[in-house]
Amino acid sequence: MKAAGLPITRAAGRARSQNGECLLLKLIDNPPQWPNGARCAVCFAFDLDAESLLHLYYPEDSMRRITLSSALRYGPRIAVPRLIRIWEHYGIKQTVYVPGWCVETYPQAVEQLAAAGHEIGHHGWLHERVNALDAGDEATVLKAGIQAIERITGKRPVGYRCPSGAFSPATLDLLIDEGFAYDASLSGDDVPYLIRSDKGALLELPSDHALDDWPQYVNMRDFNHMLPIQSPQQAMQVFRSEFDAAWANGGLWSSVWHPFVSGKPARAQAMVDLIEYMHAKGDVWFATMEEIAAHVQGLVNSGEWKPREEKLPFWQQPVPQIVRPVR
Repeated sequence: MKAAGLPITRAAGRARSQNGECLLLKLIDNPPQWPNGARCAVCFAFDLDAESLLHLYYPEDSMRRITLSSALRYGPRIAVPRLIRIWEHYGIKQTVYVPGWCVETYPQAVEQLAAAGHEIGHHGWLHERVNALDAGDEATVLKAGIQAIERITGKRPVGYRCPSGAFSPATLDLLIDEGFAYDASLSGDDVPYLIRSDKGALLELPSDHALDDWPQYVNMRDFNHMLPIQSPQQAMQVFRSEFDAAWANGGLWSSVWHPFVSGKPARAQAMVDLIEYMHAKGDVWFATMEEIAAHVQGLVNSGEWKPREEKLPFWQQPVPQIVRPVR
């Protein structure tokens, strides 16, 4: 799909098209070349957490919280089939990150996703905050999630998204040890980049909290999330603005959605409207995170593109303070 030629307006000495693209200024340095001349890459990546959050937050009495459990079960039971139908209608494939416990508890939902051609990514075992674990326990959690996904789908996961974004100093080395192709936990750039340790390097496919449906929609006293619930139209204004900027500047638009949150009818309809908007704009590459990683890694291997690199961890020890803060 090619975008039609658009008239240009000029203001303050700066050329700008009607779609908001600043023609004399690119805001993203060194974007990769996307397939078929696409202006940006897009993935509606989902986290299928189900009740893993419930059992993590309330390990002693989770069985008593039936109302909360029913809301979380909505994801694999009701939302996943609905989302699969939407994606099939538009002929697009997505990535769904699933904790290992959820894979084993809701195998039918995971099998349906995999059978429809969607990528199943690693998302911990029980949505653990791995930066609160030692390296040995984190390795155990990582292996358990890999084994669960491989048992149900027949395919070893190649992508990882850290639960709650709680990336630890050991995470990168563990992902390298297990042969992952990419990570999608960090927010250090607007395009893919490399994260490096003394052991090696891994491709990072970044996202941003602005592209997470959780702060838009979630109001759950049990999880101590009491933010005001936005309308789907308000939420999509944020997502669409981020997409417009990625499209204008060659960026990666990688979002964080949750089936039990955005799989509700009104929110799913808003997502459909957003997909329609992207299609109408044209020159968009819809892809799984695995496909994006493979494309970018191919550019790196061929020498066609050189990504920015960051060395992890950023700090080896706490930074000393010259005064003691008042608590």
